[in-house]
Amino acid sequence: MSHISPKSVYFTIFGSLMALTALTVYVAFQHLGWLNFPVAITIAIIKASLVVLFFMHVKYGTRLTWAVVAGSVFWLGILLALTMGDYLTRPWRTYG
Repeated sequence: MSHISPKSVYFTIFGSLMALTALTVYVAFQHLGWLNFPVAITIAIIKASLVVLFFMHVKYGTRLTWAVVAGSVFWLGILLALTMGDYLTRPWRTYG
């Protein structure tokens, strides 16, 4: 299955990515307290989703493509969980 998107879609996504990058820079200089990380990671996830869906052509891909992407995200979650499990149980970690 082949899908050819018009150039306007790519320019719109590019503009969105540039706007989100500017928003990331703006938020980085704001003091949001404990919300700094959640806001930054939310923006990063949105940007990554746009790249995967449109520039990597996953949006119009087959079910196999979606399965590979879902498996990759699942595997990344496993790796992050194992890494954090190790890091949070280190005896040298200071709390507070």
